[in-house]
Amino acid sequence: MDAEADLLAILKALASDKRLQVLAWLKDPRAHFPPQRDGDLVSDGVCGLLIAQKLGLSQPTVHGHMKLLVQAGLVRETRIRQWTFYRRDEGALAAATARLAECL
Repeated sequence: MDAEADLLAILKALASDKRLQVLAWLKDPRAHFPPQRDGDLVSDGVCGLLIAQKLGLSQPTVHGHMKLLVQAGLVRETRIRQWTFYRRDEGALAAATARLAECL
C-alpha cells in the first residue's frame, strides 16, 4: 500500500463512532471488559464476542468493524482456538496520529 492509500485506510477506520468507541475501550481493556476464559485482556487482546456484546451488535457486524481497524494497522488480531482477540497497536496509533497532524 502506498502512503496515500495508508492514510485513506486510517481515515476510513476512524470514520465510525463504533470503531472509535472500541479503540477507547481497548486502551484500558481491564476497565471495560470482564476477565476471559481464554487469553489475557492486555497481552492477547479482547475476544470479539465480548466486543460484540458490549456494542450490542452481531458478531459479523463487529467483525467487519474490526477488519477495517486491522487493515488500517491500528489494531492487531490474535487467534486462540476458534476465537479472535483484538488489541491496540500503540506504535501504529502514534504514527497515524502524527501523520494526520502532518496532513492537517
